[in-house]
Amino acid sequence: MARRPRRLRDLSGLNVFLTGAASGIGRATAEMAGAQGAVLHLTDLDGSRLDEVVTGIRQRGGTVAYAAPADVSDLAAVRRVAAEVTATSGPMDVVMNIAGISTWGTVQSLEHHHWQRLVDVNLMGPVHVIETLVPPMVEAGRGGHLVNVSSAAGIIGMPWHAAYSASKFGLRGVSEVLRFDLARHGIGVSLVCPGGVATPLTETVTIAGIDKATPRFERLHARFRARAVTPTQAAESILAGVRRNRYWVYTSPDIRVIHWLQRHLPAVYVLAMRAMSAGANRALPEVGLARRAE
Repeated sequence: MARRPRRLRDLSGLNVFLTGAASGIGRATAEMAGAQGAVLHLTDLDGSRLDEVVTGIRQRGGTVAYAAPADVSDLAAVRRVAAEVTATSGPMDVVMNIAGISTWGTVQSLEHHHWQRLVDVNLMGPVHVIETLVPPMVEAGRGGHLVNVSSAAGIIGMPWHAAYSASKFGLRGVSEVLRFDLARHGIGVSLVCPGGVATPLTETVTIAGIDKATPRFERLHARFRARAVTPTQAAESILAGVRRNRYWVYTSPDIRVIHWLQRHLPAVYVLAMRAMSAGANRALPEVGLARRAE
């Protein structure tokens, strides 16, 4: 008979593995978990920024048992990191897939490499981490928690997000199965669905077919930043989700509301998404025109 995953009310002394630790939500979560006594095992593609994060955590009294750069889309690299982490500290208690990239665009403007890279990083990256670090958790028999950071685009049909949503809906599917498969081992699963979060990712996001230097884009981006939560607020939501063993974790109330509408008032949801799509295309009508002009 399946048992309920135990709640990890206190991270103190627990082995926590976290990807994307050098910036944004990943950095804020690593710093917060370190302040709560977690034994951190960190990775990120950007090794120099990762070193800065590690130094800061240690200066504030946190414990970083392992830190090394890696591309999560590279299975060999993730296997190496997982082997080193396990050799250093044994099985993890908490595994957090936070690393991710973002590219938006219409089907006219997106190119194949956009779709491929998003799936490689946002979906296969977490899969690589799961297949290398979760089995040792199962074998250890002491339970634990898995965190997968999806997106609002892993719930709803946001304009220009088809390629990004392919990766984030995929991660949602993995999480939906594992929440039940891992329950009998006492391992909880949280699916995090952030809306707007003011991270470096939002500053560097690629939007195929769009010149981000235009005043029109700048106005749209400013409206986004005004509604976005901070990485610290997102990290608080994630760690609260782990403590309470919550599957759905929202970082802002707007995503919780639209997800509720989608499930309980689908007709209203459809109207809302049509309005969102129409508004987006009015705001940036040049989306999708760049490739036709080539």
